[in-house]
Amino acid sequence: MTTATWNGTVVAESDDVVVVEGNAYFPRESVREDVLRPSATHTTCPWKGRASYFSLEVDGRTNPDAAWYYPEPEDAAR
Repeated sequence: MTTATWNGTVVAESDDVVVVEGNAYFPRESVREDVLRPSATHTTCPWKGRASYFSLEVDGRTNPDAAWYYPEPEDAAR
């Protein structure tokens, strides 16, 4: 099982993780909803598409834009 932690707390865990360019992508359902906070940040990758972000909040501490996803990934990134 692969886990993602921040501030000493597990924020995601799954056996179905995909690693792309050194980044672990967890299935959305494996990420704890209670630690995610919406972010207005967006970036664009030429081959993955437009990324949207979440900040993490654990025990009153915030890690801005720590998690991202591609709502409509380009074909090469599917």
